[in-house]
Amino acid sequence: MSFEGKVALITGASSGIGADAAIHLAKLGASVSIVGRNEIRLNAVAEKIKNSGSPVPLTIVADVTKDAERIVDETIKHFGKLDVLVNNAGIVGQDNVTTFDMPEFDRIFNTNVRSVITLSKLCVPHLEKTRGNIVNVSSIAGLKAVPNVLSYCMSKAALDQFTKCSALDLAPKHIRVNSINPGIIKTPIFKTVGLTEEVAEKMFDEYKSKYPLGRVGEVSDTSSAIAYFADEKSASFLTGILLTVDGGFMLA
Repeated sequence: MSFEGKVALITGASSGIGADAAIHLAKLGASVSIVGRNEIRLNAVAEKIKNSGSPVPLTIVADVTKDAERIVDETIKHFGKLDVLVNNAGIVGQDNVTTFDMPEFDRIFNTNVRSVITLSKLCVPHLEKTRGNIVNVSSIAGLKAVPNVLSYCMSKAALDQFTKCSALDLAPKHIRVNSINPGIIKTPIFKTVGLTEEVAEKMFDEYKSKYPLGRVGEVSDTSSAIAYFADEKSASFLTGILLTVDGGFMLA
């Protein structure tokens, strides 16, 4: 698998799934445009990419809910084209029907859904030129009910439908759209809902027994799946797919 000569734009690339996906695609030869809100962490990812001998990345410190046009414009201005859009930026919050708060719902949907639609729309003209593709990062929470993360589950279900509907809409333009739906992956996202590192590690250990493969996911698992979908040779006939990257959890 090679991405030599390809340009990939990855959002939420300052940590977790997005950071590892950027490093992985760069190692495969892609020139990457990495987007994140945290400049220090984003620059650290850029350094890892450069130190690995991969093409020098473009770093864009931005908020996907506010800076979509600038993100796309800077990427095209710098690289001259776009082959892959990885919509990875996402947030999680804790709520249920009794604690539902509309501002929190809007905050989650603005990042997890609206920004994805906006960025995808802006990238379509560029992806059409290269016959490129879009990979969305969803969650098994879009496929099954999970307690106390109501707005997050709804946002991922909406993202899954966006993946399928846009795949149908963009097929005539030869643009593929797919999604990976990870189970629990070891990333810093759990800190955003108040879990300490110690509590998160305990949760990971407890969940091992619930996953048929005997472990929770690593970011390398999601990066491999993203690269598979993004590769025009491996996945040339795949579009509108929701791929569970969950160690068999949805089967159990």
